[in-house]
Amino acid sequence: MAGVALWLGPRAWAATTPALTFFEIDREDDAVALNYVVDFELAPAVEDALGKGIPLHFMAEVEVLRSRWYWRDRRIAHAVRTWRIVFQPLTSNYRVSFGGLSRTYPSRSEALATITRSGRWRIVEPGQVEPDSHHYLEFRFRLDTSQLPRPIQIGIGGQADWTLEVERTQAFS
Repeated sequence: MAGVALWLGPRAWAATTPALTFFEIDREDDAVALNYVVDFELAPAVEDALGKGIPLHFMAEVEVLRSRWYWRDRRIAHAVRTWRIVFQPLTSNYRVSFGGLSRTYPSRSEALATITRSGRWRIVEPGQVEPDSHHYLEFRFRLDTSQLPRPIQIGIGGQADWTLEVERTQAFS
């Protein structure tokens, strides 16, 4: 029995750990676009909260910096995307909101698929990247627990189930 628990323990933990399965920086003209895919499964506590109609907020954040040897690196651009996903028990649908737009999905997997990937997200406008200099970006995708209702925020303190975050730093020129 203990052997089965040890065998399933790391596998169950690995299933909820997010991973970047695709990450690509596109340089088109002078602009910079980002393509990414994040792979994760919700932890049981997070799934339970979503099933009870508690909205979850996911955030993708990118900071573009120019390397400087004589001073701290200079921030060129900062971009943020935020999604809100909520289960609607009356219709048994999931509603995903992004900006002012929202769309409903019949299943949780379809709703999560829309927030886990982004294609051609323009993070730097033309003219912001200086030629012949080294740049890098810091990417972060996470579950934003600060947007949860206050009683839940107090109750989740220190619980690993609610920690869903992936980061990547990558250079480009």
